[in-house]
Amino acid sequence: MRDDPASVGKPLAPRSISSSELLGGQLSVTIDHEGMCYVLRATRAGKLILTK
Repeated sequence: MRDDPASVGKPLAPRSISSSELLGGQLSVTIDHEGMCYVLRATRAGKLILTK
């Protein structure tokens, strides 16, 4: 089976997830990345803060 010549060498677009979907109605979510825990928080000003 051969690859489609039009798709060979084209990078995939990064996956996009809305912050509301990621946070699931909460103000913060814990993210486990390579054994480390991070907290993603939404501020009252509508900004996101990622802390270790």
